[in-house]
Amino acid sequence: MVFQRLQREFEAACSAQTQEVILTGEQWNDGLLATIREAVHMEAERKAAEDDADTMHNIHPFEKITYKVENKVICCLQGARIGIQFETSYAGEPCEIYHCILESKSFLEKMTVLEHTVPFCLPIREAENDLLSSNAMKFIDHVGDLLQAYVDRRQQVRLTKELYGNQIKELYYSLPYHMIEFMLDDYDCKIIVNLRYANLVSVLPTRVSVLAWPMQESQSSNSIPIRLSYAEDALQTMSLPEAYAEIVLNLPQELKQIYGNKDSD
Repeated sequence: MVFQRLQREFEAACSAQTQEVILTGEQWNDGLLATIREAVHMEAERKAAEDDADTMHNIHPFEKITYKVENKVICCLQGARIGIQFETSYAGEPCEIYHCILESKSFLEKMTVLEHTVPFCLPIREAENDLLSSNAMKFIDHVGDLLQAYVDRRQQVRLTKELYGNQIKELYYSLPYHMIEFMLDDYDCKIIVNLRYANLVSVLPTRVSVLAWPMQESQSSNSIPIRLSYAEDALQTMSLPEAYAEIVLNLPQELKQIYGNKDSD
């Protein structure tokens, strides 16, 4: 598998490193990437000249440095390649590791994505076309943000299913988890929750709809959905498991208030 092969290569590169540099703030910039790019070309030249003793005498030893910035590990790989390893987490616990390999054939040619283990539903090729040739640092940061947000949304759905799966009906979601819909019908009404994320780096939904449809016979003739604004507010400000707990806790009182007011009308 690509993941296993790249993971072994990263582990070998880290074990062979002569120095680890942790980058903070403005230390992480395009100038540093130019330095890394120069290093991989020097290593490629050294490899090509291994059989030429005279040439080897004039080439300085290659210092193998691994750079760490936030959730990313960046290192030089053989064959004029730059490797980026992205570490993801949820609620402080580590999740999957992903890789992206950039190829740098020469300084006259733009870098390209040679291979990666990013989920196919995330637009890494679009990010490559939009960012990599003009600002490699922004490309790397953007891919890291895409992966972390994807894992965060996915884990929110998984934890909600784990905690409240017996109450949730008809749960649907897109592959990148940027569209989520589910239904609750354990009460006097059927509640449909619809979540939309404006972009794939969002961990909270930007568009939320929570509608309650009355189920009681006395209301069946006038089955008009009621918008639960308190539930929509919770979903836009809390993670999905937290918001779900908040919604369920306050739902009986909210429904009593809504339908009680309608009965009085």
